[in-house]
Amino acid sequence: MSHSYWGYWLVVMGVSIIGLITVVNGITTTTTKDFLSIKEITDASMLEAVDYGYYRDYNEVRINKEKFMEVFIRRLAQTMELQDDYEINFYGIYETPPKVSVEIKSKSGTIGDTYDVVTRYSGILQVTGDSKEQENTSDVSTPNEEISNDEETLE
Repeated sequence: MSHSYWGYWLVVMGVSIIGLITVVNGITTTTTKDFLSIKEITDASMLEAVDYGYYRDYNEVRINKEKFMEVFIRRLAQTMELQDDYEINFYGIYETPPKVSVEIKSKSGTIGDTYDVVTRYSGILQVTGDSKEQENTSDVSTPNEEISNDEETLE
């Protein structure tokens, strides 16, 4: 009879350890997942918000501020989990030269105390290539684009 209690005790300990590992994993991976998601979403949203008509006319890269925010929010809603609460702050959105800074505040923790995780990300869209070639060609349909990143995560 005492051996069966030890068996039950072993099963209860195993289930509780697995539960503890799941809770700790959910808390600790939030920062990394949020940062990588925000980085990819910001880069893709900037590329999607490029105003190619303006580029063809004036040979300058420019993004549409409203389109960037719309695309960013749509992509963030598709990517993040439904049970989490996020606060999105846009600051420093410049159309020419294209630069955006985004701040996402999320709550982390599932049991007991929760804490805020603040993730800030800034991205600059740059065109690479020879400026003389760009001045001579007036009918360029798509620029050669590259994202450079300035990243900062605060906890």
